[in-house]
Amino acid sequence: MISNFHTHTIYCDGKDTPRALAEEALRLGCPALGFSGHSYTAFDPDCCMSPEGTAAYRAEVLALREEYRGRLDIRLGLEQDYYSDPPGEDYDYLIGSVHAVKKDGEYVIVDWSREILLKGVEKLYGGDIYVFAEDYFRLVGDIYARTRCRIVGHFDLLTKFNEDGTLLDETHPRYLRAAEEALDRLLEAPVLFEINTGAMARGYRTTPYPGPILRRAIARKGGKFILSSDCHRKEQLLFGLADQLNQPYERLAEAP
Repeated sequence: MISNFHTHTIYCDGKDTPRALAEEALRLGCPALGFSGHSYTAFDPDCCMSPEGTAAYRAEVLALREEYRGRLDIRLGLEQDYYSDPPGEDYDYLIGSVHAVKKDGEYVIVDWSREILLKGVEKLYGGDIYVFAEDYFRLVGDIYARTRCRIVGHFDLLTKFNEDGTLLDETHPRYLRAAEEALDRLLEAPVLFEINTGAMARGYRTTPYPGPILRRAIARKGGKFILSSDCHRKEQLLFGLADQLNQPYERLAEAP
């Protein structure tokens, strides 16, 4: 049976309450459900939890954990952004993610839209997407040291808008070198790498993060995977995860 540990609610940019998601997990026969609201980031207040919202999120999820005990194993997690302050409270697990790259005091947002990403790369990187990718993966490689996360979220999120291959060449030596340098750093840490179907659920990609070349590199180097839907609405709680069970990933890990 499949569970999901990357789940967003109305406290950030999700569409459903924690209770509605818990009920959907029960309906689907999930043994466990992990909530992982976005940590507060000043550069993206519309998509993250506010400090006050974070406290309310914690309280509701912890109450649900007691209410559903014996029927559904509920975990309290947090998607900790690279640029967020450290969480002031304990969580069952953290997902470490990079959603933006800060350069010259400004943020290039990775996943808002293709146009916003390209505009930022043009302004701050002279249009050189590979210099940007090198900076992005430098942050990804540092995400465990920065957050002490258990799970590395959407390793190559910068490819969200690259389904047609025109944003960047994912076989380019500079891109692959930067990605593998990040990977090598993370393999020294006790982390799991997501097989993340979130962009598939929202129609941006036809394959999960990370891309095939990087998935093979993670497997070849001994990394461990965890399936994740990066859920933002209850109808997509387990989107595409059953299909991923049939793929040749070497090691799918236990829940955090």
